[in-house]
Amino acid sequence: MSKLADILDKHTAPAELVQQLEDGAVRCIACAHRCLIKPGRRGICQVRFNQNGQLRVPWGYVAGLQVDPIEKKPFAHLLPGSDALTFGMLGCDFHCSFCQNWLSSQTLRDPHAGTDYIQTVSPDQLVKIAIQSGAELIVSSYNEPLITSEWAVAIFKLAKQAGLHCAFVSNGNATPEALEYLRPYLTAYKIDLKCMNDKHYRELGGVLQNVLDTIRLAYELGLWVEVVTLVIPDFNDSPEELWEAARFLASISPDIPWHVTAFHPDYKMTDRPSTSARMLQQAADIGQEAGLHYVYAGNLPGRVGSLEDTFCPHCQTRLIQRRGYSILDYRITSQGTCPKCGAHIAGVWSDRPETVRLGGWGMPRRIDW
Repeated sequence: MSKLADILDKHTAPAELVQQLEDGAVRCIACAHRCLIKPGRRGICQVRFNQNGQLRVPWGYVAGLQVDPIEKKPFAHLLPGSDALTFGMLGCDFHCSFCQNWLSSQTLRDPHAGTDYIQTVSPDQLVKIAIQSGAELIVSSYNEPLITSEWAVAIFKLAKQAGLHCAFVSNGNATPEALEYLRPYLTAYKIDLKCMNDKHYRELGGVLQNVLDTIRLAYELGLWVEVVTLVIPDFNDSPEELWEAARFLASISPDIPWHVTAFHPDYKMTDRPSTSARMLQQAADIGQEAGLHYVYAGNLPGRVGSLEDTFCPHCQTRLIQRRGYSILDYRITSQGTCPKCGAHIAGVWSDRPETVRLGGWGMPRRIDW
């Protein structure tokens, strides 16, 4: 066992998302892999493991912790202009070749991955840090939060009691059991829809249908859902595939925001160019033609025209003007409506619009212990 694995195995607790089986085996139900794990073995994520018939799961530490603008997650319709205390652990149930957080996500899977930054912390400490930082939300991100759901729920229970909102930034490889477990505490769920090609999804370590089912069920459970597709040249950028993604989202609700974001070469996918602004514009055009009310282009601030902004789908009034992570103008009313035509704008909005932070946002603030 590696030194890092030994350290992480000490930062664990008994699982709640688990089914006990015969002969000491367990079935993990935190993600859609539903790993059957025998004593002494690990799940696909490598961080959930069977110790003498008990499923042990990550607990009591963070490997990343900083205050971010909520727009960075990205969420466009979740309390714009607010700060989110964002925490992450280690590990993932996918192995995407283009992962931009691979040092954290591929821990215990890739020998080149790992981090020296592991900070022991309690749920109560994290909630206090969020409040002291002026954050309105606590978000589980950086690695895949589904595989650390028990830890997130321990934090979210206290956060919700303190009046904070909670959110997941996830690959969407969930189970119905995990979503039901999370639902009482989550306000919002951002899901990566990486492509509409099952063969490509399996190359990344997942199954397309599982992610599609998660998007639909999360919406039906009443969570605020936003979807991100990283548009990758010669991987998922064909008009046919983008149309399929947009039509699927619109079939659930035209009010689901769809973020089409720019790829840059990273990790093991360095054999293709970065996504151009024109490619994002074409993807966004498809989303709008498919009937989606809110389509955004990300990662290229100032280069995608009005695709950073929010418009009323009824009268086309510009309601939020953005550049990157900054809110330049905000006009949604305290009732969550368009001030011109009175139409309801889907999302989670401030009941005090006059307090929404306008202007630039500085660098993310890493927490000093």
